[in-house]
Amino acid sequence: MSASLFDYFVVFAEMRTGSNFLETNLNAFDGLTCHGEAFNPHFIGYPNKSDILGVTQAMREADPVRLIQQIKSDPKALGGCRYFHDHDPRVLDLMLEDPRCAKIILTRNPLDSYVSWKIAKATGQWKLTDVKRRKEAKAQFDALEFSAHVEALQDFQVTLLNRLQALGQTAFYVAYEDLQSVEVMNGLARWLGVSQQLEALDGSLKRQNPAPVLAKVANPEAMQEALSGLDRFNLTRTPNFEPRRGPAVPGYVAGVVTPLLYMPIKGGPDKEVVQWMGGLDHVAPDGLIQGMNQKQLRQWKRGNKGFRSFTVLRHPAMRAHAVFCHRILNAGEGSYRAIRNTLRRQFGLILPEEGPDESYTRAQHRDAFTGFLKFVRANLSGQTSIRVDAEWISQSQTLAGFAELGPPDLLIREAEMSEDLPELARRQGRLEPGEVPAVAPQAPFGLDDIYDADLEALIASVYQRDYLAFGFGPWRAG
Repeated sequence: MSASLFDYFVVFAEMRTGSNFLETNLNAFDGLTCHGEAFNPHFIGYPNKSDILGVTQAMREADPVRLIQQIKSDPKALGGCRYFHDHDPRVLDLMLEDPRCAKIILTRNPLDSYVSWKIAKATGQWKLTDVKRRKEAKAQFDALEFSAHVEALQDFQVTLLNRLQALGQTAFYVAYEDLQSVEVMNGLARWLGVSQQLEALDGSLKRQNPAPVLAKVANPEAMQEALSGLDRFNLTRTPNFEPRRGPAVPGYVAGVVTPLLYMPIKGGPDKEVVQWMGGLDHVAPDGLIQGMNQKQLRQWKRGNKGFRSFTVLRHPAMRAHAVFCHRILNAGEGSYRAIRNTLRRQFGLILPEEGPDESYTRAQHRDAFTGFLKFVRANLSGQTSIRVDAEWISQSQTLAGFAELGPPDLLIREAEMSEDLPELARRQGRLEPGEVPAVAPQAPFGLDDIYDADLEALIASVYQRDYLAFGFGPWRAG
């Protein structure tokens, strides 16, 4: 191994971008060792590993910098890891700001990576070493899910691009298609300071889905229709994919007749508001305009002069409890299963493995919700390796994200939406708006079943920004 300008390296990638294949070939060089997903919040390196160079997952959680130092100090090889956008955020700045950390950025057409991810989920096959064992399935394209996928990728890529520009650094970019080039792999090794050259690439991993993308999708017509509004020339231009950054436009809901634009804050009463909007225009909720990109949103605004935009604020206590019940306590559809398992394993939350049943008590519910709130407080403070999710980020932060394309011109409190939403509709010409559906109570226990002053104090400490920004007082049951 020749002299290197670097102490360690990081491969910035995502699921289904070929990062396993890239790692395998990096490890084929005598002077390089890639330690897998070293900062995945749910495991360390690989799902079946207990440590990296003697640093366990628990040690990494307590001090993530310790693992970086251990990788840097390995005398046997220049070490590194793969890092995805939802890995431990505490180490991202450290790696980006260190000029002796080599940055390798692996990209893939987001449509290809999305379809590959859907097929892997359907088959349960994430790697292929023997083509005889290949499992086949077709992806079910979901426009809203794909929009969220693209948004997450582009936001992370733009973050990397802008930070490296500001820091005066550069990265070694590798496209998915470059992975089949031994010349590119050898060039990457030379850039990392390794003189050894490979004669051929590793052949142990096989490409799982070599067919054209249209042939891999069960509903290609729906996919083509959803993609027709996107600029396909930018679709493959990571990291300069448009829109660069901003609010979660695909989640906006617009009327097909009534000029109303709903800008949801996740964790709020979205289902009830969308159902009410559908009633205004005499369509089912899925008949409203959803899944827009920024271009389509601007077109809708130009075509609906005098439109009104709004969002609904939910009391932080009610919002946190609803998110806990839907995403964490629930073990079925809609559950954040990976985060749920991590909270049980690492944060000590006592949650029923298959979701609550008859034996689940009110006291258990309060304890589990309290544990979730303590996790969220640490998470929002950047003290955990789990992503800061939009479901529990502060509402004031979400509103700040709306600003780039224009904030909502009306903030409605959930407690007042049964009066304020119909009044808004009447101003827009809908003189007989229907009633706003009541929000269904959480099961098996509502917030009023466990609420007390201690719980209120904990929630207020987690969401102090929202209490201050919007004047929320203590939540009261009944």
